[in-house]
Amino acid sequence: MIGYILHRILIMIPTLVIISALVFFIIELPPGDYLESYIAAVLAQGETVDQAHIEYLRAEYGFDKPLIERYFSWVWGMLHGDFGYSFEYQLPVSEIVGDKLFLTILVSVVTILFTWIIAFPIGIYSATHQYSWSDYGLTFLGLIGLATPNFLLALVLLYLANVHFGTSIGGLMDPEFKNQPMSLDKFVSVLEHLWIPVIVIGTAGTAGMIRRIRANLLDELQKQYVVTAKAKGLHPLKALIKYPFRMSLNFFISDIGSYLPAVISGAEIVAIVLSLETTGPVLLAALQSQDMYLAGSFLMFLAGLTVIGVLISDIALAFLDPRIRLQGGETK
Repeated sequence: MIGYILHRILIMIPTLVIISALVFFIIELPPGDYLESYIAAVLAQGETVDQAHIEYLRAEYGFDKPLIERYFSWVWGMLHGDFGYSFEYQLPVSEIVGDKLFLTILVSVVTILFTWIIAFPIGIYSATHQYSWSDYGLTFLGLIGLATPNFLLALVLLYLANVHFGTSIGGLMDPEFKNQPMSLDKFVSVLEHLWIPVIVIGTAGTAGMIRRIRANLLDELQKQYVVTAKAKGLHPLKALIKYPFRMSLNFFISDIGSYLPAVISGAEIVAIVLSLETTGPVLLAALQSQDMYLAGSFLMFLAGLTVIGVLISDIALAFLDPRIRLQGGETK
């Protein structure tokens, strides 16, 4: 096991190096750079551009250097904890992301818990009552959840929350708490607004997880060891939870690799519709404006969480399912 983990960690290093190169050069592929976008925006507003100031900024931000040199400078800075400087916000990248990270993690973690709490009982019930009217009804609701666009559901819930509960439209808090330090009143305001994005983001995920739990559990319930356990008089609940349900969780453990980056990135489109103060809209804006260091550092952070999550899921799968082995070789 230790040798396997060390081997995977060594593989992660060249993987992240390749990802960093792809991220940097793909963001640089569109013609121009941030300063050219800035000049175009200033000219569109009918204002004049100080060319000397632009040349100073170009030298200050390193746009006058070759692409390869800027790439290695960026990577070297990240290795020393310096993620660069955001052109758009005129702040270090760590300060911009750090301010919104708490709210992003809060929304994502509560959404994941909401998904698990709803999906697991319904998925188990639907699998153990196959082809019953309740199974058909839950399947129908699940398909509606998958088919409903998140942004449409977001608009409907915003209207209902404002009309029936008096909740301010958009954002994760009342307007007077924005740009204010965290306090008890601000936290209460966040909780009042939190249920809307949790339901919107969690709807599709819950519906999809119910279908997957049902399908995987049905597959396990039809295997011989379940029939043998029932024939030996094992308690039905124990025969369900200890063996088939445990084996059906493989897909759930495999998803850890996607859960970790999702906790940080949040649901970008829903965040824009709901005007959430999370990191998703920041990333999209950085990509649109070619804010290289903000967008690149954020994507590298997500890539790092992804490879770590995949490693954790592989190790967890080996402990969960004895049929999975981390080492190769013949079975004696």
